[in-house]
Amino acid sequence: MQWWKVLGVAAFVGVAATGVVVARTERRHEDYSPAEIKERLHARAAEALGEATATATATAPEA
Repeated sequence: MQWWKVLGVAAFVGVAATGVVVARTERRHEDYSPAEIKERLHARAAEALGEATATATATAPEA
């Protein structure tokens, strides 16, 4: 019967940990306005495209 207690405590700890992760994620999202998020995403996409282009041109064989 004691293993049920251990299982119950483990489930409780798992639910609590999930709640902490969700709350932390929500706080991060609330720190930025929608316009700021959009700007950051555009900047990250431009950076990624710039790196991909630079990598492609650096590794492209010369004709």
